[in-house]
Amino acid sequence: MKLLSPYTLGSLELSNHMSMSALTRCRAIEGNVPTPLAATYYSQRASAGLIITEATQVTPMGQGYPNTPGIYSDEQVQGWKKITDAVHQVGGKIFMQLWHVGRVSLPDYHGGQLPVSASALPVSGHLHTPKFEQKDLVTPRALETSEIPQVAAQFKKGAENTKAAGFDGVEIHGANGYLLEQFTESGSNHRTDAYGGSLENRLRFPLEVVDAVISVWGAERVGYRISPYFDGYSASDANPVETYTALVKELDQRKLGYLCVKEAPNGPGNGKTALIPILRKEFHQTYMVNMGYDAQSGETILESGGADMVCYGKLFLANPDLPERFKQKAPLNQPDPTTFYGGGEKGYTDYPKLG
Repeated sequence: MKLLSPYTLGSLELSNHMSMSALTRCRAIEGNVPTPLAATYYSQRASAGLIITEATQVTPMGQGYPNTPGIYSDEQVQGWKKITDAVHQVGGKIFMQLWHVGRVSLPDYHGGQLPVSASALPVSGHLHTPKFEQKDLVTPRALETSEIPQVAAQFKKGAENTKAAGFDGVEIHGANGYLLEQFTESGSNHRTDAYGGSLENRLRFPLEVVDAVISVWGAERVGYRISPYFDGYSASDANPVETYTALVKELDQRKLGYLCVKEAPNGPGNGKTALIPILRKEFHQTYMVNMGYDAQSGETILESGGADMVCYGKLFLANPDLPERFKQKAPLNQPDPTTFYGGGEKGYTDYPKLG
């Protein structure tokens, strides 16, 4: 299988064409330090060609879920160092996903202050507080023009901290309705300054973040994740094809290490234009796909040249030895949704390997 053959990502030699998707698990300990169990959890899954960690906030204002880890304090860096050491000891490669949720948060996380976004627009949905109580989302406040470079600097500092923690690179979270997507899409960005209005202006902040992170890591060790048709948390764009084609052209010009596109193997459905083949033509480095792929659909898109790598989420969550199971055509463990978020070993480090 091409899926299981080695792959070269920039200067990194990966054991296969499979990556483990970022998966929020809400198990961080006090100070938003990753749980000590995470060293076991990630090293168990180091047969992935590339591990992408759970989304990790670059600032306290970037948090919107209970017990998610950060990468802005010395204690967090030390916690992550134990994880990268454990993964490297068994031959794995690991990138951190850098995150700011923006408006997908609650005042409960910010001492009563409103979450921030591109614009002060109502947002539908609900979240859990730090005490796992469910609340409706609130209307955020718009970031001041003067604040936006500070947020880009927080991403840069997060990137510097990932280097100190021993990572192999980083993925920037530009998907799923979070802050970078809030600036990118017309439905959430109604600004009238240099960061809103035209498509060029809407892309300004995401690209400033990309450039800041590249200044730390170099382009080939930086990935970017997008989900053009994600519609949760009031996310929307008037013309996703135009918007994301323009964004991807900019990422390609920077020779970014990889692009990860979240779209199902059979396309987005509902009459929407499939973006995976369109964006594939615009991006000339490693092209990764994610969302509902299995062994067969993953192999099919690699063999057709439609992608270079396939990113697996829940399958890796429940099957720490997923590449070996694909190789042997072995049965797969089924993920237990009741243990996805919060808790301890159960549903985290206790999924069995073959035999």
